[in-house]
Amino acid sequence: MNTMKTLALSLFAALAVSPLAVAGGQKTSNNGTGDIVDVAVAAGQFGTLAKALTAAGLVDTLKGEGPFTVFAPTDAAFAKLPAGTLESLLEPANREQLVAILTYHVVPGKVSAGEVVKLDTATTVNGQAIDIRVNGNTVSVDNATVTAADIAASNGIIHVIDTVILPDAAG
Repeated sequence: MNTMKTLALSLFAALAVSPLAVAGGQKTSNNGTGDIVDVAVAAGQFGTLAKALTAAGLVDTLKGEGPFTVFAPTDAAFAKLPAGTLESLLEPANREQLVAILTYHVVPGKVSAGEVVKLDTATTVNGQAIDIRVNGNTVSVDNATVTAADIAASNGIIHVIDTVILPDAAG
């Protein structure tokens, strides 16, 4: 393993503090007793994600057996979207596009921080691949930075990201 990946792995492991991971200054439960949706809702910083999952009809899926790895954008990440984008995506007429975006944040299986930093890409439930980059102490998926890692859930794992990632329109 090269020095950069070793350093990133160490940082990624440090982000996975147990029993609490800190993301954007907020504590996020890491006890793994609830499913991915329950853990995200309990964290208090994923209200917009929960609302989008509901609008897309994906709550039951992410409450399912899994396992899933979710690169979960925070409320602040959704706030970075251009004005009107989120509201438009939440409209019933745009459900297919919302599903495509949300499933682009989910990778089948349980991919821990230690495994993520060894990857260059990962295929999402959407069918498209996300790019994974390690640059110094930073781990990124597409244009988002991972701010907390390895938040355990009964049916998978959550890695917190600071930006909503978008699949290719043609994909």
